[in-house]
Amino acid sequence: MKSSGPDHNGGVEEESRWSAVSDWVWEYEGYEPGQERLRESLCTLGNGYAATRGAAPETAADDAHYPGTYVAGCYNRLTSVAGGRQVENEDMVNLPNWLPLRYRVRDPDRSAGPGGWLTPDGDELTGYRQTLDLRHGTLMRRLRFTCGRGRVLHVEQQRLVHMGDPHLAALRTTFRAEGWSGTVELESGLDGAVANTGVARYDALAGRHLVDHRTGAAGPDTVWLSCRTTSSEVRVAMAARTLAVRGGTPTGTGQRLTHGAAMRTLGVPLAPDTPVTVEKTVALYTSKDPAVSDPAQAALDGVARAPEFGKLLASHRTAWEHLWREAALEVSGEPGRILRLHLFHILQTLSPHTAELDVGVPARGLHGEAYRGHVFWDELFVLPYLNLHFPEVSRALLHYRHRRLPQACRAAADAGRVGAMYPWQSGSDGREETQTLHLNPRSGRWLPDNSRLQHHVGSAVAYNVWQYCQASGDTEFLHTKGAEMLLQIARFWADTAVSDPERGRYRIRGVVGPDEYHDGYPGAGRPGIDDNAYTNVTAAWVLDRALELARTLPEPRRRELFERVGLDRAEPERWEDVSRRLLVPFHQGVISQFDGYGELAELDWDGYRARYGDIRRMDRILESEGDSVNRYQVSKQADALMLGYLFGPAELSGLFRRLGYALDDDIWRATVEYYLSRTSHGSTLSELVHGWVLARARRTEAWRHCQEALLGDVADVQGGTTGEGIHLGAMGGTLDLVQRGLTGLETREDALWLDPVPLPEPAGLPGLSEYRFSMRYRGHWGVALRVRAGRLWISVPDSEECPIEVRLADRSLTVAPGESHWVPLPPG
Repeated sequence: MKSSGPDHNGGVEEESRWSAVSDWVWEYEGYEPGQERLRESLCTLGNGYAATRGAAPETAADDAHYPGTYVAGCYNRLTSVAGGRQVENEDMVNLPNWLPLRYRVRDPDRSAGPGGWLTPDGDELTGYRQTLDLRHGTLMRRLRFTCGRGRVLHVEQQRLVHMGDPHLAALRTTFRAEGWSGTVELESGLDGAVANTGVARYDALAGRHLVDHRTGAAGPDTVWLSCRTTSSEVRVAMAARTLAVRGGTPTGTGQRLTHGAAMRTLGVPLAPDTPVTVEKTVALYTSKDPAVSDPAQAALDGVARAPEFGKLLASHRTAWEHLWREAALEVSGEPGRILRLHLFHILQTLSPHTAELDVGVPARGLHGEAYRGHVFWDELFVLPYLNLHFPEVSRALLHYRHRRLPQACRAAADAGRVGAMYPWQSGSDGREETQTLHLNPRSGRWLPDNSRLQHHVGSAVAYNVWQYCQASGDTEFLHTKGAEMLLQIARFWADTAVSDPERGRYRIRGVVGPDEYHDGYPGAGRPGIDDNAYTNVTAAWVLDRALELARTLPEPRRRELFERVGLDRAEPERWEDVSRRLLVPFHQGVISQFDGYGELAELDWDGYRARYGDIRRMDRILESEGDSVNRYQVSKQADALMLGYLFGPAELSGLFRRLGYALDDDIWRATVEYYLSRTSHGSTLSELVHGWVLARARRTEAWRHCQEALLGDVADVQGGTTGEGIHLGAMGGTLDLVQRGLTGLETREDALWLDPVPLPEPAGLPGLSEYRFSMRYRGHWGVALRVRAGRLWISVPDSEECPIEVRLADRSLTVAPGESHWVPLPPG
């Protein structure tokens, strides 16, 4: 089945070159250099510890190709000059390339074939197919070359990054000469002469993170390479074993060792139509790995002990089978296939191996270098899915935030505040990594970057803590590390809020909301806007949760925690006051994105669409014209509507009621309608949130936004961004759209709350007339939910755990372990 993708005008073209030939196989037919970086991102293989882009082993980094291997949490800091100023950036490091395996044909009367080394970019290529097997986590490439004198060479490669042993990867290459004999000369090894050059916007910035390269050989089959990062001093080592294992005896073996590369060369004789197979096995270790003192020795030991490819593949497949069992999600049709691809990339970035690491949720996965591999708020869109499938991974990701709590408290103190102020962009140690300048590619100008004022990231951390504990029942974490984070974030909000006697309200000033476009008022001398509705409402929610937690903590723990963080017993009184009197601005009967939003000028949307076509990045367009997006009612992505993503209708209405505002269905519908027509969707998260909100409101146009969210990376809707790394938050959010959005699933008050969107085809979502998934909930493994038109099925596997209380709109029931129930649903 062929897919649909976006054209430059935001429409849909008839077909593109990828197809999902089955529910589990993703295939690209034909070689297209202009699509190569997109395919490399989508064909990345990883295991939660490391990942490698789906680049061709025959090629090096150039305009079409970008090999990249990344280890979770491996960062390095460099200083550059940009816009006439010295800037410092921390990047997730592109590590040595383990893929290189190039080949050429020799025959008895020639030293080499006329084309030299064969690559997909050469004239000799006459056939190409690339297949990603989601079920088994492998990438298959089939190439056909027609060399000198019409000789046809078939090459088949299968690649894996081992899901069982996170330090191993392997590449199996099979050659077949069609009706001729000769020799294939190969060069296989490790290339350490790499840099971070995967994002064109960063070309003016320093990107060489690796120094002190050392290379060597261990016997005739294995080469090794080691190096270190320049400032973080992370030592990195790889060892590669290359063997001809079937169909030929190698000749002329040797090594080529240079300052930055370690290569093994060998020749393998070919007989007519007789396959010859070469296996390359690689081990990767760093000095950050636990129980490793010498990464180079660990890599050599690892590759020496690694079995042959067939056994590696078998154990790798078994590990993937276990993952898919825990992450079961069944949706029919094209949406189901894309959702499975999204889930595949979530599992490759955040697997059970991640639970052993000190890492956060990189916004672009381990798939590329956009956003420098930094951690933003994307866990807000990913953890809700993980909480109900891999809670141990969620807990580890929250540990990442807790380890950086002292840094967040120092940041708050430096800003004259108490509590914790988490950074908008985080990396290795929790300091603010947001750049102070950013480049507008349209104008070529470096501009001030004020996105570090997105303090709402702290509320996201608190929300994730609370949601994880509600889903898992992990009171030990809630009462210890979770409580420390939540209370310190609450302290920050209470201290940041300023009383305005004229309005009788507290106000939070000088921030940037999720919209990101508006970083100041027109002509203002200071950055930031005031009383962003999303920021204020979520701050009120954090304060309310902190008060609830302070009341319910066991007395000894409460006393110890208050003493440990220096919390004055009078502070909760202020929390109570602020949580009830934070300002939420309104205009024209709708929630204002921020105070004064309704006074901004309206944008000529039709005019700009006619002139530019794709206007997702209106900020760049307006700046290139000498104008500013701050002057207009135009949002990059969902902002006020994010409240409908985080909170169900009843909870959101209760939050506004606590703040002294009425929020009924009419006001919310008017708010949704207002911002639908004023959002440019410059972020992949925007379509997701709009689709979620509209689906819950039973709006038929929900499908258009959901489809954009599903296709965001597959069809590169944002126009070239997917090649720089996939959008992990959007992928996680589409999974959660089914898991929580369509089911209305909430985990609160020690119960599962369900309010499914009516079927068939909820809110115009074709292919979602029935869906099912399983989850882990408070010690129950494999709780199954299935939704059909008018009915819901819930099954709880047999165990010694307590029964599950389930609450629907019109009834409650208790499901004991070993029981299953079909439950009729109320009409929509």
